[in-house]
Amino acid sequence: MTDVPSGKAVVSASLALGVAVGLIAVSYGVLAVASGLSVAQTCAMSVLVFTGASQFAFVGVIATGGSAAAAVGSGLLLAARNGVYGLALAPVLQGPLGRRLLAAQFVIDESTAMATAQPDRSSQVRAFWWSGLSIFLCWNLGTVIGALAGGALSDPAALGLDAAFPAGFVVLIGPHLRNRAGRQAAALAAVVVLVTTPFLRPGVPILVAALAILVGLRAPSKEPEERPS
Repeated sequence: MTDVPSGKAVVSASLALGVAVGLIAVSYGVLAVASGLSVAQTCAMSVLVFTGASQFAFVGVIATGGSAAAAVGSGLLLAARNGVYGLALAPVLQGPLGRRLLAAQFVIDESTAMATAQPDRSSQVRAFWWSGLSIFLCWNLGTVIGALAGGALSDPAALGLDAAFPAGFVVLIGPHLRNRAGRQAAALAAVVVLVTTPFLRPGVPILVAALAILVGLRAPSKEPEERPS
């Protein structure tokens, strides 16, 4: 009988997470339209790409005058981590090819975290699908609302929505700063961006700074694990 409450908890957490992410999608929709994308382009990106960090990166580069190539490159670099998530979830998301292809669309940070936090495969599958579907629906609904509202706003920055880009990236890198390699990679990337920004076109410094990920790919250091007192 213990599976019933845990199942309800997973569903409740997934729905709450979807609503929270949907609110962020409103900011994305507003800023994407303000950056020059049409409502249709903004919404299509949320349906087809469906990875918030990559979408914010793409729009951020376009908004600062960067080229389409730099914008796509930035988005692809951030989306590459989803391939690693897919490998981690492969033992969980088994089944027919069609089902696995559909599941691939929902492999994102939140659904991976929800699934891997569960104690058994059945709970992992439930958590993945509930969180993935909830976030997908809320993200796209939020995008539509934001895109339609964006056309009516002459200056999104006046509402503080321009802060969504830096705030989103801070949240994204936060978990990676818990280990030494992550902190070193973040520091190196920051230095590279500061040094190259005056000389390179908008968006290109982000691509160059991505080389800092090589620091995080080296063999893990023998840092002692923190033990609870």
